[in-house]
Amino acid sequence: MSGDALEISYAQPGDLAKVREFVRSNATGLGLTEERAELLTLAVSELATNTLQHTAGGGSVRLWSVNGRVFCDVVDGGPIRRLGRAMPAANATRGRGLAIVERVCDEVGVETAGDSTRVRLALDLRP
Repeated sequence: MSGDALEISYAQPGDLAKVREFVRSNATGLGLTEERAELLTLAVSELATNTLQHTAGGGSVRLWSVNGRVFCDVVDGGPIRRLGRAMPAANATRGRGLAIVERVCDEVGVETAGDSTRVRLALDLRP
C-alpha cells in the first residue's frame, strides 16, 4: 500500500453517505473515470453496509493509486468473506452484495490481518 493512501472510518449508518462521497471524489482524483468511480463507490458501499449489518463496530476505507490501478481496502472486524458467489435469484431478498462487488471490480481479494478482515478492491484506470 502506498504511503499516500487516503483514509476514512465509519461506525454508523449515517456515515455511509460520507464514505460514498469520499470514495467517489477521491477515486476520480486518483484518475478513474466518473463511471468507474461510481462502480468502486457501489462496491465500497456494499461492503461498508455489510460491516454495519453483520459486525460489531465499524470499519475503515483506504484508497490509493499505483501502476495504473486504483486500490481500495475495506477493513473491519468481521469474519473472512467467501468469494466466488453466484448472483442470487431475482426474487431473493438478500445476498447480492459480495456478488455485485466481484462483478464491478477488476480484482477482489480477502485476507485476515490480525483481528480484522481486509477486502482489497482494484480497478484499472483504463478499462
